[in-house]
Amino acid sequence: MKKLLSLFALLVVSPSVRLLAADGAVEGWHARTFGQAVGYMVLFALIGILLAIAGYKLFDRCTPGDLHREIIQEKNLAAAVIGGAIILGVCVIVAAAMIG
Repeated sequence: MKKLLSLFALLVVSPSVRLLAADGAVEGWHARTFGQAVGYMVLFALIGILLAIAGYKLFDRCTPGDLHREIIQEKNLAAAVIGGAIILGVCVIVAAAMIG
């Protein structure tokens, strides 16, 4: 858990702290190089995937029954469709938040 928190601090908090430049001017999140663009893409993809998984797990906890067990062990197609819809819904929300 400690490693996860330090990784979060390195990836999320550090760039936001660096937004304020030394001369007091505020820098944006726009990438200046191709490497920065790829780095931001990977960062946002990882955050999006983690949030999609967290949203699925939260939905599974808040509803009666065990959705994950229904999908994996019982091979319930209807439960799989519901699980997929939940993940897609969370991904649409995360994408809209990232855009703007």
